[in-house]
Amino acid sequence: MSACYKPPPPRLPFKPSRPVFIVVSQRDYTGERLRVKSEIFSLRIRIKKQSFTDTSQRRRKEEEEVTSLFLLHSVSMRLKQDVSPVVVVIFRLVVWLYSLISYLPYLLLRSSELQSFSECSRRVKGRSLSAHPAGPYRDVGALRALAVCLQPGVNTLDRVFESTVSRYPDLDCLGTRELLSEEEEGQEDGRVFKKVILGEYRWMSYDQVYKEVRAFGSGLASLGQRPLKNIAIICETREEWIIAAQACFMYNFPLVTLYSTLGGPAIAHGLNEAEVSHIITSKDLLETKLKNILLEVPRLRHIIVVEDKLNSGSEYPRGISVHSMAAVKRLGAHPENASRQRQAPCASDVAVIMYTSGSTGVPKGVMISHSNIIAAITGMAERIPNLGEDDTYIGYLPLAHVLELSAEMVCFAHGCRIGYSSPQTLSDQSTKIKKGSKGDISVLKPTLMAAVPEIMDRIYKNVMIKVEEMGAFQRTLFLLAYNYKMEQLAMGYSTPLCDKLVFRKVRALLGGRLRVLLSGGAPLSAVTQRFMNICFCCPVGQGYGLTETCGAGTISQLWDYSTGRVGAPLVCCEIQLKDWIEGGYRSTDRPCPRGEILVGGPNVTMGYYKNKDKNREDFFVDKKGQRWFCTGDIGEFHGDGCLKIIDRKKDLVKLQAGEYVSLGKVEAVLKSCPLVDNICAYASSDESYVIAFVVPNKKQLLALAERKRIRGLWEELCNNPVIVEEVLKVITEAALTAQLERFEIPRKICLSIEPWTPETGLVTDAFKLKRTELKTHYQDDIERMYVFCSHATLRLPMMHHCQTDEIPLARVQAWDPLFKRDSADKPVTIQRDSRKRVKRADALQGETSR
Repeated sequence: MSACYKPPPPRLPFKPSRPVFIVVSQRDYTGERLRVKSEIFSLRIRIKKQSFTDTSQRRRKEEEEVTSLFLLHSVSMRLKQDVSPVVVVIFRLVVWLYSLISYLPYLLLRSSELQSFSECSRRVKGRSLSAHPAGPYRDVGALRALAVCLQPGVNTLDRVFESTVSRYPDLDCLGTRELLSEEEEGQEDGRVFKKVILGEYRWMSYDQVYKEVRAFGSGLASLGQRPLKNIAIICETREEWIIAAQACFMYNFPLVTLYSTLGGPAIAHGLNEAEVSHIITSKDLLETKLKNILLEVPRLRHIIVVEDKLNSGSEYPRGISVHSMAAVKRLGAHPENASRQRQAPCASDVAVIMYTSGSTGVPKGVMISHSNIIAAITGMAERIPNLGEDDTYIGYLPLAHVLELSAEMVCFAHGCRIGYSSPQTLSDQSTKIKKGSKGDISVLKPTLMAAVPEIMDRIYKNVMIKVEEMGAFQRTLFLLAYNYKMEQLAMGYSTPLCDKLVFRKVRALLGGRLRVLLSGGAPLSAVTQRFMNICFCCPVGQGYGLTETCGAGTISQLWDYSTGRVGAPLVCCEIQLKDWIEGGYRSTDRPCPRGEILVGGPNVTMGYYKNKDKNREDFFVDKKGQRWFCTGDIGEFHGDGCLKIIDRKKDLVKLQAGEYVSLGKVEAVLKSCPLVDNICAYASSDESYVIAFVVPNKKQLLALAERKRIRGLWEELCNNPVIVEEVLKVITEAALTAQLERFEIPRKICLSIEPWTPETGLVTDAFKLKRTELKTHYQDDIERMYVFCSHATLRLPMMHHCQTDEIPLARVQAWDPLFKRDSADKPVTIQRDSRKRVKRADALQGETSR
């Protein structure tokens, strides 16, 4: 059974701001961890002594109590502070006086229905329908039926838009900043960058956007575009993109989306597979990307450029016409075209064929129906309280990504306004913003924002670098306020005094009005999530979804301040765990059931376009007729019904000695290291250790070189053995602090001279690693870091008489002069097969592999 979702009343389920004075002694991470382990052990003993009717009831009670215990001990992520006890006492005394003054009005004005953050966090958010640990799990508000729509009868995207226009015709809908001037600015290294000065946002109302959508859709039909026939868009995120998309939804033109950063062959593959005759693009992308592949797309007939002015003098293959978007709108506004009857879409019709970013190979087209998108935005909207016409969303992520498209569809459904930006103009410090002028986020001051972890990690590192550069008084005040607020969040309260006096300037980096920050696209580290909670004074909703599930899966409740989890299933879907025996994950694992994540519900898409084999592998329909997708991700469900992503099948590598290494886990831990801007871990089943490619933080690496008194150009520093060794030491220390196993810690690293951007083809537009491309790019470095000893292997029969597992280097080189190793003062260790015969000489740092 299915049902339209009824939104909850607008009241938030937590207390208003009320700081409470508490004293928490200084504790190191290890001591805190041991104490938590001890408490968990005592807790389980106590629960075993209680009487329960059945085993499942006792187990559920145990899981709930353990989860609550971890939530209360989240204070272990405190910043290190070396502060005089007198200063700490004075600081806490000031906060205590404020608490005392504000507490009496709070008692008089508070509502008995409101609960603290900690009480809300301990609330059960999801349950297993079958009472089996494997699930399926649902949100507690969707146990009877999954939600499929926001309003009864509004089951297609054109109806959603028309409904919003009828309710809010005069409200602001789409906004773009006016370009005042553009100039070139020379850099010290001789490079020249374009800098822009932008004005205020210019807004179009919902009614104006609706008229533009109708005119453009009518114009496309006049150019020969037919219903149910694919049309492609390859364009940057801007208001013209979403206007074109709404026109395609309204006129039932399936929209093929492709990332603007894809290479020429990948774009040509998508266009030919979808058999498109019309493309919507920008002037820059037409000249830099599409022009070179037009002859490879034989069905192409019309190119619509979103800018008003076309490049004069450009030549295109015969049979291809180029139009401006304004010209197509004028064509559609002609009375004979505007009066033509349009074919409205059905809920089951394909709305979007979204090509993936190609992180695991050739981009695949995912067919998404109108009903899929509407079910997904219904589930997402339920997790954002008080969503409405007072909200402003900033759009800058690629609209070809399901996270951005879904977020903007949520805004369209609720009358929010959307202001457009780009990564190059987002903040005051962005690369294209002229020094002294304001970035988009400072001007727009959004209340809603979506971000990928890569962006939030950069914000975290930049703020912490500035904290280190502060004077002693400012730095001390920041650290005291940070750690104090972390304690209060763990207790379930906020700190308005610290927010106003200490974190106001940090919060201004994102406009100062942000109330919801949604993270998606990749796992967000617990340290970065807690930092965003504290310094930007807003909840971070960490979500989990895929293109194949229309971006919907889970989103953490905004009042749930626990870290490392992605929340309970959305009201539009359910999640089941499937045992993965090879990886050692089972639904019977204790204390939390684990397994491969399967997502089912009306948001699960129709499958891959023209790829039956992959559809049979990844999708299936159960006995009830519900569609499911096998994600390949490994998760565990906690006692309160929240999901945690712990692994990925494709990222798991079995080392030579049999240990399993999760590359994603290693990368997530080491990304929080200040010296690391980005990292890719690599391991081979033929090897016994992990290596890594690292994009170093330029400012931190230069500071390290200064401390070591090493000078040189950036390329020379990245290739300097001393610098590489120092960076490896820092990374190793961070890995040990995060309690990685020894075999998980990279033993050798390679520093990348250039950053990884979507333009380099090494990461996707959502900054996900393209492992295949990275492996090809760094193949020579991989061979260098893995000392294969191939020549020694050819002459290993000469070593078989050796009885020891360590051989002096000089002796090995006497057998094989071509054998080389990094350190001359260490013996060579060898590995033997099952018959005790030497099968490989392994030039490790004196460690014996037996």
